[in-house]
Amino acid sequence: MPENNLIIREIQPRDNAAMALILRQSLEEFGLAIPGTAYFDESTDRLYESFRVEGSKYFIALSGEEVIGGVGLYPSDGLPDDTVELVKMYLAPSYRGKGLGKTLMRKCIDLAGTMGYKKIYLESMPELKDAVSAYKKLGFELLDQPVGNTGHFSCTIWMLYTITG
Repeated sequence: MPENNLIIREIQPRDNAAMALILRQSLEEFGLAIPGTAYFDESTDRLYESFRVEGSKYFIALSGEEVIGGVGLYPSDGLPDDTVELVKMYLAPSYRGKGLGKTLMRKCIDLAGTMGYKKIYLESMPELKDAVSAYKKLGFELLDQPVGNTGHFSCTIWMLYTITG
């Protein structure tokens, strides 16, 4: 993917519909349009509004004017004060496997440290093995149980990243 055509910026209200479509189509693709996933989150259709909470941020990736993916940080209920959740990491299929996910995750890791967080938590599922592999390569470690109260009871993979330096 040409870097000069890639734009990463904070989500804007006009991005809500495109990002909700990418999220839902991605979950459908992997057979995960099930309760206990972001597919049914009431916030999925209004990501911009959902990320107005202090300690949160959502980034959109664009190729030209086309929304091609996104990822966010959110201080989910029940997490320790020094921990933020990496949430709603979804890319359009034709943009996967090209380093964009890694770029977005690194942006979130850097921002989390700047915001004063010490750890980043995430939840995933076995069906998303490529994403889980990417998380491991970036330094996320598997946990034995969930942390906090995300509401995503269908997620069975829990991971934690410790921010250094």
